[in-house]
Amino acid sequence: MAVAVYPGSFDPVTYGHFDIIERASSIMDHLIVAVLNNSSKSPLFSVEERVNMLIDVTKHLPNVEVRSFDGLLVDFVRENHAHVIIRGLRAVTDFEYELQLSQTNRVIAPEVDTVFLTTNLKYSYLSSSIVKEIAMYGGDISAFVHPGIAGKIRAKFAGE
Repeated sequence: MAVAVYPGSFDPVTYGHFDIIERASSIMDHLIVAVLNNSSKSPLFSVEERVNMLIDVTKHLPNVEVRSFDGLLVDFVRENHAHVIIRGLRAVTDFEYELQLSQTNRVIAPEVDTVFLTTNLKYSYLSSSIVKEIAMYGGDISAFVHPGIAGKIRAKFAGE
């Protein structure tokens, strides 16, 4: 069984992330969406909230599992008996950073490969940071995130 891990902070999950999740789930037997608990960042949503949002928007994909992790990604990959890391690329600038990570992971865990999926062109500009900034100023984020996610983002910025 081909098991892959798609890691990220997903703060919040965007249509760009969702595009990669759907496509990766169609080519892998089992996809684990791994929500990073990064202590060096100040996320808008807690790890638990991000996991729950991802579970909600991926519930129609039977081979997708959502879990959180901290520590080294390759350790998480090994613990889950996966051999593939999925990464999305929006632009050439993403590639340099992602290539460096991929090569480092390969040195640490030679049995783990990284598969790069280019983001759908209509999401190539999209990032969680852009979504949060637009929402912070009351802008319309409906073109960037699932409606349920948009409501949660607006509620966060409204202090609810």
